[in-house]
Order: sequence, then structure tokens, then C-alpha cells
Amino acid sequence: MVNGQLDAPLAHRNQRALHGLAWIATTAEAILATARWGQRLAMDASPDAHSQLAHRPAENLLLGVGIGEYLQQLVGGIPMSQSEIFRPGELGLNDAVQMLRRDPAVAWFLEHGNTVRARHALVEQVRSGAGVSESLTDPDLDIVRDQFRRFSRERIAPHAHQWHLADELIPDSVIAEMAELGVFGICIAPEFGGLGLGKLAMCVVTEELSRAWIAAGSLGTRSEIAGELISLAGTAEQKSRWLPGIASGEVLPTAVFTEPDTGSDLGSLRTRATQVADGSWRIDGNKTWITHGSRSDLMTVLARTSASDKGYGGLSLLLAGKPRGTGTDPFPAPGMSGSEIKVLGYRGMKEYEIAFNDFTVPAEGLLGGVPGQGFKQLMQTFEGARVQTAARAIGVAWKAYDLGLKYASDRRQFGQPIIEFPRVSDKLALMLAETVMARELTYFAASEKDKGHRCDIEAGIAKLLAARVAWSNADASLQIHGGNGYALEFEISRVLCDARILNIFEGAAEIQAQVVGRGLLARG
Repeated sequence: MVNGQLDAPLAHRNQRALHGLAWIATTAEAILATARWGQRLAMDASPDAHSQLAHRPAENLLLGVGIGEYLQQLVGGIPMSQSEIFRPGELGLNDAVQMLRRDPAVAWFLEHGNTVRARHALVEQVRSGAGVSESLTDPDLDIVRDQFRRFSRERIAPHAHQWHLADELIPDSVIAEMAELGVFGICIAPEFGGLGLGKLAMCVVTEELSRAWIAAGSLGTRSEIAGELISLAGTAEQKSRWLPGIASGEVLPTAVFTEPDTGSDLGSLRTRATQVADGSWRIDGNKTWITHGSRSDLMTVLARTSASDKGYGGLSLLLAGKPRGTGTDPFPAPGMSGSEIKVLGYRGMKEYEIAFNDFTVPAEGLLGGVPGQGFKQLMQTFEGARVQTAARAIGVAWKAYDLGLKYASDRRQFGQPIIEFPRVSDKLALMLAETVMARELTYFAASEKDKGHRCDIEAGIAKLLAARVAWSNADASLQIHGGNGYALEFEISRVLCDARILNIFEGAAEIQAQVVGRGLLARG
């Protein structure tokens, strides 16, 4: 910082320290969110005594393991990735570490929280049938969870792996059922046919769908982005034209932002939208990593509408309708062509490269009716999109844990289930604890958004942690599976591939840490 402002060259030279600050904040906030969850359980005044924390040893043990581990990371070193451990001394925080260690509560967790005995006891509780509370303070949201868990278990989970192996689109019939359940209109206002339930409800739905298969949870992402863009920035005509169809699932949107050479550097976009005599827009340029691009009906296209403004101010968003494609003709619209990008995981919707050559968008397709607002409009949706991505990661983390727990319980070696081997149960205990911690951090960010509070940092740290947990869970679960985990027939092979994308899209982990670090400094 120079004179109270972030200095870009300094931030670049000290990128590791800036990102370390982001990870310190992420770890601390995860501890606080988990502690609040423990407090809610402890203060539960329901007549059922078994719902109170004192009568729930699994939750007590989980709190000790999870908070104890993250406190150890705070004082010893935080894994920004497998090979990048950020240590507090890099920010001159050794004295602060000693002060933290001397706090009696912290000292207790450091000594008694994440121990071999505690991890073993937690897994034994799970093996005996003890669950970990998933209840939210709103009974309606608990009903929503139950509904979508049943749907996901019955309609998605039994078929997900075969769809993945065949690299098939999620069937239209399943999308129609999801639409009937309201998946695509969760956050759209009731006046436009949506449910108007907010981001926390969206998180619950996304988590449960992604627990069956990330593709199912991700189908709602495009509707979430398009719906929020139009709700916040659209004209009255654009809202009435598009929102009811999005909410009902009749209109499937796709986000058309990324270009081959830009990635996260949106200010360098080169796709052009030129207004012609009749007021319509002509789009020319190339886009890539367009998820669900062929089967979609509506594209939200970020393009440069001002040739003189080379930065963010020259960008606009256009609402471009198009016909659905087929397997043999993915983009049957005049002025569009494209091809599929084959991917390791995250299948079920397919990824595409798209080329626009004199593609026409009607004059009324300019979002908000005023050019040059595209970047600002897009930034308004990033909080919700990152919270939703965090919820997808939580679902994937749960799936990896579920598969690891089942395999470790069923697989016998040397005359006993492998779950009885300490390093197997250790993995499962940490997988469970970290998933709950990332979940509570994500729910907190969603709740802040629902309250109308700015939550760019909260959304960023939720996505940052949840993506790391999803990958570490998938990696640990595959290790528990041993050689079988490397076989395509076992589901964990799919989950590993699906988990890997979460640290890349919606802001790669490095970009996310940069955004969080800069935001923390700006807040002071």
C-alpha cells in the first residue's frame, strides 16, 4: 500500500505475501464459521435433547479436529497448494503467533483438538451410525434439502457415472424434472415465475445436486448468472422477455465471456460488437470454454462495443437468443460456428469453442440498454457465482467422502476392514471435518448476500477453501481406494476429475487469492 492505496507493482512483486494474507483470512474465517455452527448446536433449545451439542459426540469431536487442524495451520503453515506452504513468519507474524498460542482456548485446541485419538473416535462415531448435523435455522430449508437429496439419489446418482463415461449430456427428461422442482428459478423473483428464495437456498440445492454429480449442480449456474444479470441490470422489457423462461427451465442460458488469450484478464477482450444502421449489433470474435453452449437458448455475451476504449469501459453485455444445436450441428445459427473441447471431467453439459462472424443481436439485446456497462454488470454477479461454485465444491467434497467411507468400510485387507487402519481413518476424519468447515463458511457468505451485505471477500474465501477441500477429499478418497480408484469403473475416478476443475473456473485459486488479498487491504 502507498498513501492508503494499493500499489500494483508492489502487489505484483509481493504476490506470495498478498496471497498468504488471503489464505490466513480464509483459515481464520473458516474457524469462526465453524465455531458459530458449534454455538448454534450448543444453544439448541428444542425439546429433543439429542439435538443439543452435549448429546452429540460426533459434532464435539469434529469441532475439535477441524478447529484444531486449522489453528495448527495458522500458527505453523497454510497449504495454498500441495507445494506452497505459507508460513506466518513471511509476514512478520511470529510474535502474533506466540500471542495466539498463549490464548487458553487456542492452546486447548492445539493440544487436544486434532489428535490421533480424536480422529479415531470421530470415525468410530460415524461407523456407529452417528450423523453430523446438517440442519439450518430455517425449517423450510431443511425440507428443501430433503427434497433435493431424494431427487438426486433417485434420478441422478444411479446414472451419473455412466453418463460421464459415455460423455453424454444430462438427459432432457432429467432437466425437465429439475425445472419442475424449481432449480432454475431459485433466486428469480416470484413475479417472473421464480421462487425468490435467496442464495442460501441456492447453496443447499446446488450442494445436494452436486453431491450426486457436479454437472447436475452446475446446470443451475448458468441460470443463476443470467437470471441475476437480467434481474439487476436488465430493462423492464428484458426482464419480462427472459426471466420467466429461465425460471421455468424453458430457456437454458450459457455464459459467453472467456476468450482464448485472455482467461481472467477480461479487460483484454477483443470480441467486437458493432452497432449498424438498423440499431442491431454485429458480433465478431472468438470465445472458448463455453459450458453447455450448444443446447442453450440464450447467450450472455461479453463484447467490446467501443473501439476507442480498450479497457473495461468499452465492454458491454448482450442477450443473444439462438436455436439449440444437435450432435451433428452444434451451432445452427447464422454467423456462429464452433467445436467441442474434450475434457477430463465436468461432463454432462460439454465445453465449446465458438467463433462469431457477423452474428446478429437485435438492438434490444444490449443489457440495460446502455453500452459500456458490461464489466460493471458482470461484477455484480460474481459474489453469487462464487458462492454457488463453493456450494458445488461442497457437494463434490461430500461425494468423495461418501465414496471413501463406503469403500474403507467394505474393503478388507489382512483380516479387517481398511477403515481400521489409522491412516485410513485419519484421512476420513479430516475429510469430514474440512467439508463441514467449508460448508459453514459457504453458508455464511450466502447468508451475508441474502442480507444485502457486500460479500465479495466472504464469497471469495468460501470458493477458495471449498475448492481446495473438494480436491484434497477426492485425492484422499482415491488413495483409500488404492489401485481400484485408478480404474474408470469406480466412481472416485470421475469425482477426482470433477474436483480438479473447481480450483480453475470462476476464478482460479491464484486469481481468487489475489482478489481476496486486494479486497482485505482495501477494507483496511
